[in-house]
Amino acid sequence: MLTVQLSRTACSRWVATSLTRPRVALCVRWNSTIAQDGPAVSETNRAEATMKRFWDKVGVERRGSSLAVTLDGRALKTPSGKVLALPGNKSLLASLIAAEWDHQETLLKPHALPATSIASRAVDGLGEQTTRTEVQEALLKYIDTDTICFYQDYPPQLERLQSEHWDPLLEWARTTFGVEINKAESLLFSTQPEATKEKLRNVISEFDQWQMAAMERATYSTKSFIIALALVKGHLTVEQAALAATVEVCSQIERWGEVEDTHDVDYHDVRRQLGSAACLLSNI
Repeated sequence: MLTVQLSRTACSRWVATSLTRPRVALCVRWNSTIAQDGPAVSETNRAEATMKRFWDKVGVERRGSSLAVTLDGRALKTPSGKVLALPGNKSLLASLIAAEWDHQETLLKPHALPATSIASRAVDGLGEQTTRTEVQEALLKYIDTDTICFYQDYPPQLERLQSEHWDPLLEWARTTFGVEINKAESLLFSTQPEATKEKLRNVISEFDQWQMAAMERATYSTKSFIIALALVKGHLTVEQAALAATVEVCSQIERWGEVEDTHDVDYHDVRRQLGSAACLLSNI
């Protein structure tokens, strides 16, 4: 059995930097127990009640063909009670999830577990084709209101950033998938051709549970189907996707300056969400 114990090293410090200052803290339930133990053990119930760290060591263990993140030897479980079993080729994801839990020093901070939550989403809900189809249809609705399809010609800073970040992305989508994508100036009369929607539906219908989970989080984080698709397909890096998603905010900062505890929080939040989606797709 391969066991890797993580300490608060440079990896944990990197996670600490990237996973701080949330916009919204969501309280979620994480069960921790050995696979054959069944329901959640009392330590988990105590953690839910006190929101305090109860484990000493965090590890990554190979169990058959899968990887499991462990707290004092007990495998993490998803909110529905399934063991959070990761494919054997996702050691980077497993290490990041382990680092997230190792960084929980005294009080549990659910907002600082983005990799854990997105991996749980993939295991819990998106392993079945029926759920993936439902998510697919929900995401396709974003095409008609996609962030990068609505241009403004004022102020100059916004116009420049739109051309810099959105024009190449729209051209990529058109040429890569052979679709027509309309630009608009108003949400009132915006729509994309049905042929475009059908082609993009076919593209994401081939996604597995990991790709669909990444697509879902990236779409909801950026309010853009196209940005999310480019991230999942490897056309954009996390930073490029974040910049494309925050064009309007960046133009405001250029004009008026940064608002403390607002713009800086949003800056880290979108990168945290997109970063977790990108790590979910890694096969390292």
